Amino acid sequence: MTPLAFKPDIAADIRAAIEQELCAIEDRHDVRLLFAVESGSRAWGFPSPDSDYDVRFIYVHPLEWYLKLQPGRDVIELPISDDLDINGWDLRKALTLLMRPNPVLLEWLSSPVRYRWNQDVCAKLGALAEKTAHQGACLYHYLNLGQSQWSKHVGERDEVSFKKYFYILRPALAIRWIRLNPDILPPMNLQALVAGLDLDETVIAEIDNLLRLKAKAKEIGAGQRIAAIDDLIHGEFEWAETAEKATRKPKLMDEADALFQNVVTGAGDG
Repeated sequence: MTPLAFKPDIAADIRAAIEQELCAIEDRHDVRLLFAVESGSRAWGFPSPDSDYDVRFIYVHPLEWYLKLQPGRDVIELPISDDLDINGWDLRKALTLLMRPNPVLLEWLSSPVRYRWNQDVCAKLGALAEKTAHQGACLYHYLNLGQSQWSKHVGERDEVSFKKYFYILRPALAIRWIRLNPDILPPMNLQALVAGLDLDETVIAEIDNLLRLKAKAKEIGAGQRIAAIDDLIHGEFEWAETAEKATRKPKLMDEADALFQNVVTGAGDG
């Protein structure tokens, strides 16, 4: 049994509006986008009818921009407008974060919804991401994310927001993935997480029902807590609290430097 099928489709008019904004960013800031992806609930697999479009991107400036004495701003952020939330990071910032590694960037690289995608550069970024010691960083990220959402939005309440429930369930499933597949990065999408885990049929059925409810409800939709899902969440959080969170990081900075120089100088364009 699998949960309600994930549909990564983005309406043509929305894609056109996003592409228009991305082209404007390139022209306005004199940058080249390497990729642009969906990063919110539409990529996580549990959007509401009125969910925003959370577009995230990585970009690169011309070589001369990096040779100035005064460093420039390394993020581009647009005001939220017409359900579009668009912002991105400079490549140097992204690679520096990837070396930690940064779980958010790891998710962007695995997003199932792509608006722009430089295949050659993204393949190299993905290969570098696979080499990072991601287990400890991801455990810390997903545990803190899930626990903070639980404290703020569930606690002792009998009724919970569907949106917030999924904001807790997805980190719990990512932790379970790390526990069972420590050498493989957890997928961003909830359906892919469920498909790759040994979940009880009862839990899968409850997740499927929640997905159907959230797909029909607006962002404020709420319902009763589910014991089977609460048990799964608590069990994975308890494991993560006692698991080894720090792993030895491979020495990848030289490789990251080479990739940065390759992209900035244009040598990596295919």
